[in-house]
Formats: sequence, C-alpha cells, structure tokens
Amino acid sequence: MVQNDTDQTDSALPDPVADWFADRGWAPHAHQLKMLAAARAGRSALLIAPTGGGKTLAGFLPSLCELAERPHTGLHTLYISPLKALTQDIQRNLETPVAEMGLDVSVETRTGDTPQAKRKRQRLHPPNMLLTTPESLALMLSYPDAPEFFAGLQCVVLDELHALAGTKRGDLLALGLARLNRLAPQARRVGLSATVRTPAELRAWLSPSAEDDGSVQQVDGGEGPKPEIEILTTREYLPWSGHMAVHALSEVYERLKQAETTLIFVNTRAQAEIVFQELWRLNENLLPIALHHGSLDVEQRRKVEAAMARGDLKAVVATSSLDLGIDWAAIDLVVQVGAPKGVARLLQRIGRANHRLDAPSRALLVPANRFEVLECRAAVEAVQARILDGEPLRAGGLDVLCQHILGMACSAPVDPDALYAEIRTAQPYRELSRRDFDDAFAFVDHGGYALKGYRKFRRMTQDDRGTYRVASIPDAQRYRMNVGTIVEAPTLKVKLRGGRVLGEVEEFFAQYLEAGDTFLFSGQLLRFERIKELTCEVTRATKADQPKVPAYMGGRLPLSTHLAERVRGILEDRRAWADLPGPVEQWLGIQRWRSSVPGREGLLVESFPRGDKEFLVAYCFEGRNAHQTLGMLITKRMERLRLSPLGFVATDYVLAVWSLRAPSDEQVGQLFDQDILGDELEEWMEESSMLRRTFRNVGVVAGLIDKQLPGQEKTGKQVTFSADLVYDVLRKHQPDHILLRATRQDVGGGLTDIRRLSDMLGRVAGAIRHTRLERISPLAVPVLLEIGREQVDGEALDDLLDEGAQTLIEEATSTEYDQSELPL
Repeated sequence: MVQNDTDQTDSALPDPVADWFADRGWAPHAHQLKMLAAARAGRSALLIAPTGGGKTLAGFLPSLCELAERPHTGLHTLYISPLKALTQDIQRNLETPVAEMGLDVSVETRTGDTPQAKRKRQRLHPPNMLLTTPESLALMLSYPDAPEFFAGLQCVVLDELHALAGTKRGDLLALGLARLNRLAPQARRVGLSATVRTPAELRAWLSPSAEDDGSVQQVDGGEGPKPEIEILTTREYLPWSGHMAVHALSEVYERLKQAETTLIFVNTRAQAEIVFQELWRLNENLLPIALHHGSLDVEQRRKVEAAMARGDLKAVVATSSLDLGIDWAAIDLVVQVGAPKGVARLLQRIGRANHRLDAPSRALLVPANRFEVLECRAAVEAVQARILDGEPLRAGGLDVLCQHILGMACSAPVDPDALYAEIRTAQPYRELSRRDFDDAFAFVDHGGYALKGYRKFRRMTQDDRGTYRVASIPDAQRYRMNVGTIVEAPTLKVKLRGGRVLGEVEEFFAQYLEAGDTFLFSGQLLRFERIKELTCEVTRATKADQPKVPAYMGGRLPLSTHLAERVRGILEDRRAWADLPGPVEQWLGIQRWRSSVPGREGLLVESFPRGDKEFLVAYCFEGRNAHQTLGMLITKRMERLRLSPLGFVATDYVLAVWSLRAPSDEQVGQLFDQDILGDELEEWMEESSMLRRTFRNVGVVAGLIDKQLPGQEKTGKQVTFSADLVYDVLRKHQPDHILLRATRQDVGGGLTDIRRLSDMLGRVAGAIRHTRLERISPLAVPVLLEIGREQVDGEALDDLLDEGAQTLIEEATSTEYDQSELPL
C-alpha cells in the first residue's frame, strides 16, 4: 500500500531548527516535512528521492526535532549505512548543523576502524546518535548488554537501502532489525533510498512484519531535473574490443581541465589503476588528481575523501567505493569510463554531480569499445525515459542465518522456537522453512551429523530449561572477530620497504610476481622485491616494460537484464543506427550484409571455420556470469554430441565456443535447449572448482572456518585448505548438509545466474536463427579477441588462437566490393 499524502499540520519545526533554516535563507523541502509528520505520528517511513534531494537531512530531521524538544539520555537514533566512508561523511555533515543549532546532542561513529577503547566507552555511555554499519550492528547485538544498550532506541535510519536489500549484508541487517524490534519495539524505522523500480519490495523489507502491509509510509521526493548526459564520440580510433578506454583518456583529460571538480568512475580496481596512471602521464598542468578504491590503505582513502570535501582536488578516479551517498557539492562533472552495466547504477553515479535537487547532474560516458557504445546509448535512453532496472529480491542466505544464530547465542540464551519466529519477521527470511532453520541451528550447535564428533564445531550448549547459549568465551571471541558477510579473496599487504603500507593486493596476483617485476598500484609504479609472511614488499620503480596491474576477483559488474533488452532493441532498429558514431554504424552495416543482426526476439547463432577449428558464436546479451555458465554447459553437451569442444570465451554480450567439428542445425538447437540445465548442469557443478571456491566463502560467513583467530590471522592458503577438507567430508558423509545447500544457493544466484539463463533459454525456444558463414563476422571479432581466458579440457585439447586484432578485423570486413557499396 502506498501512502504519499502525509498530514503536514504536525510538521512545525522547533525554534532552534527553524532558526537554523532561516539563518541560511533555506526552507525545508516538502518531503522533509512529510517525514517529520510521519515521525510525529509514530510511523515508519520510506523516503524515495533522487540523489541530491536532501534524503540524509530528511532522515535525521525528525530525530533532531525530537531531541530539541525532548532531550534524551542514551541512544536515541541509530543510523546504518553500507559504507564506512559514508558514516564519516555523514558525521561531518551532521555535527556542524547540530553545533550551529546549539543542540545538546552527541553524535559518534562506530565501524571496524573505531578504536577498541572508544567502542567500550560507547557501550557504557551511548551517544544520542550513533552512525554505524551492518557488521557493527551485528557485533553490538552479540554482547550480553545489548538489551540495556538499545532499550531507549527511538529510531533506526537505514541509508542507501536499495544498495543493501537483496545482498548478504542486507540479510545480516534484516536479521539485526528483527532482534532490535524485540529489544526496542517502540523504535520506528526510516529507509532512505534512491529511485527504485519496485518500491513495494523495499516497503516490505522495512516493515516489522516483512510484508507490505501499510505500516511503512512511502514519501516521494520528486524526480528532480533530468541529468545532462553526453556520450564521448572520440576522435581516436574506436577499438573493437578491450575494457580500459585508454584511447579516449586524452579527451577525458581535456574535460577535467574545463570542469571545476570531476569524479571519474570505473568498473574495476584494475581499471582504476590504469586510468589514473594514464591521466597522470597526461597531466602536464599538474592538476591535483587522486585515486580511490577499496584495496588502498584506509588512511589513504580517508585523506582523499577529506581533500575532496575541502575542495583541494581537481579529480578523483574511483570504483564503486564512492558510488553511494558521499556529499561533495563541488563536483560538477561525473565521467563514467566504460559501460555503466545498469541504469540505476548509472543514475547513482551521475547523481554525485551537482548534488542538489534544483540543478541537473552533468555526466560524460566514455565507451571502451564498439559494443559499449550500444550499451551507453541504451542507458541514456533509459534515463531519459525514467525507466529503471533492478532484479527481484532473493531469499536470505543460509550461511548468514548460521552466523546470526551464533551471534544471538553469544548475547543471551536462545529458545529455538522463539528465535525461529523472530527470524521470520526479517523480510529475506519470511518464507524460511523450519527444516532449513533446524539444520542451520544444528550446524551452529554441533556442526551437523558429519561434523558433530569434532569439538571445534560444538559452539553451543543446552541448559536445563532447553535454551542454548554459546559454549565458551573463546567461541564468542571467534564469532566477534569474524562477524560480517564480506569475504575478500586472500590478500597481502603492499608495503614500501622501510616505509608505509599502501594497501592490499590479492594473494594469487602476488604469487605470480618475480623479483624485479613491476606493477601499478596506489597510482604508483612499484617493483616487487619479495613476499615476507603476509606482506608484499616493494620499492618504487622508475620505468618498466608493460607493468602488470593487480587483478581483483569479482570486480566485474553484471549487465542488467533491462539494459541488455535495450541493446537488442537498438540493434534491431536500423533507424537508430543513424545516431551512432560512424565506425559503429558501418560495423553494424557490414554485419547485416555479411550475416544478420541480433534483435529483441529469438537468438542469433553464427558458425564458421577458422584454420582447423570450428567456431560457434551466440549473441545472448545476458551478462558474463550467465554466458560463462552456458559456455561450460554447451561444451559438456558438445562432448556428448562428439563435436570435440576445445574451449569457450564469454563477454557481457556474446558467447563463443570453438571445437574440431561444426554442429548441424539440429545440434545447434540441442545446444540451446532448456534441458541443458538438467544433467549437464548437475555434472558440471559436481566437477567444477566453483563449488569449492563458493563453499570456502560460505564456510567463512557461516562460522565453519575462522579467517581470524585471537592473536593471529590465517593465510588464504590455510583457509582454502581447511575449507577443502571439510567440503570433501560433507560431500561424502552428509551431501544434504546445510552449508552445501547454502553453497548451491549461492552458485545458483549471482555466480552462475541460472535463473536468468533459464529465462533466456525459455524465451528463445523455437526461435534460434543459425547462420552458417564462410568466415568470421564483424560482431564476432570482439569476442574472439578475448580468447585465451577460458579453456575446457575435452577430447581434443589444442593450442588456443593467438591472432592479432588486425588480422581478425581485416578478415571480417574484407570484401571484393567497394566499402561505399555496402548496404548500410
């Protein structure tokens, strides 16, 4: 139920707050007053407003007014944000108004970076307003004094709710809210969100009943002005493949010089390093440009954030580490290097420019290749039409459930029946079966049937009343040291020899370095010296041939379903080609002349010979994860059809498979039949290393494997070794163990995108267009340039192709006819 019309008669501001607005010549926005009226009516509320619409102030305003009118002892408002940097930013923007209003209100932050002494003091003397993260909330709820600490809580503000709902961090937060509702039932909930596709899901997520039952009032903050978005039409040669957009950075640098302050977003940390390094090489004007991503040392990130807030920087190159809520009003241009991958994500990033409701945001999109031109065009059209994308919320993670159960047992004795009822009031777990709960509880209690003989897995004890509590103080310590759902790939600290720590690189990258190798990190060229314990020791380098760039697992963002549909629509509509850059229009024209062009309906599949190999290229447009899964399944089926598959490669747009024998029309249909998600999927999942890797992450979240122990930290190798041993035991002795079910739940979601793949195969059933060609087509060139990144052991493993880009392009575009005669 949507209720937008709030009675504003009860929204008068107390004098200190009203005077603060008047002194600045400001007036509250209508949606801010609606939020105040909802609070005074004792109602929870969801505010949906565009970036720059004053959401943060709208969330805090009712609490400030309450505290101005009725001083409160202890914790009054709990503010939860998805980013540590965001809590720091909000503290800066909240403490100043509180001081200027003359309010006797204490404001503090509590994150993983907060010193232990301060945390202890906060538990004894809570501030009125505490700014924290989902992980820190889980930690606070695990202490025996949680009931006293949260007893007087009046309000919980959840910022950037759209970024948390549907994630494991959101699952942990939802479970924490369910416990808070028991400890402080009087506390209202306030959700702050950017514009979303399905507000009803967020209202249900926010509701104490986990249903969209009308208890959460929706307040709309208006749409705001449409952003001004330009797609860079580069004067340089537009690549057919590649993801770094280095060719266009000289033109990006020219825009930096013209703008006041620019925020440059990229999609991966490796790309951030390359873009920053290239911009610095071009920086003849010595503009103050900085780098920001999650692997850099926290102090360096803090310095960048503080410098940006002061207006000391001309530009910052950043990943999703700065996607959310950082309020830097001085930014007047956002540059997105590479395709945006999603409309909502693009709007979120664009909204960082002109962080105001009355001024349009200005953005420049820089496609890295020809397919990305189409994606950027599709994203701009969606923004102009005000149509958002977004995937449905999924069921809560079973591994997160296990972690939460142990956390509650650390706080106080738990009754399984009462805890089950409480957990089902969390929206991600509203349909949790009793069997799943009981199996999760049994795992936390003793490890489950296959593990109950090991003392280390017995983490709870039962008392005479039938309730359960944590077995020992060390068990509680291990829980608190490992709380959270973010499982990074094993990392090593990067430290200048005799100097400071620069950040972290993933362990698998460092293992391939040899003494003397150079690589880009933290915006610097570094020389690898050695690995000592958990540290990668480096020195500064002055020059190098092709320095390496650290790769980070899971760095790629998935292409949204909605954006993929729009790209197919552009390809199908020849009239839309006239608005594309000349090289892209010609590329599509030659494709249409030589083969055909993918469209909204059906599936275009091409096959052609190259050398002694046969290639099959499918234009699925379902995202890299779904395509990689489909590639593995197709090669399995090719084995059964005796086509001798050799390998495959996947991009966000296209899947290419190569083999020794070409499939017939009938066999192509079999390769894309929906039943491929049956036996082939089961066989692949049993053999694939993906299950082992995913089990490791599930085990860390669920508490099976401790990444950190008192006085020590396990290396990535130790964690993986421990996980592999338990994985083998469970598969053999208890194949339906809750953690194996959690692993399959994860694999079936984002990593393999099986739901999306199933939808695609169902959609194209009976509508597959197989085109047999004599040679490669223009649209197939980009995916073949990716060959070498994936390989499948088959009947006839052979050397992978190693042609240069120019050879493929010439082959795809060559013709005995004059180019001007081609039907464009």
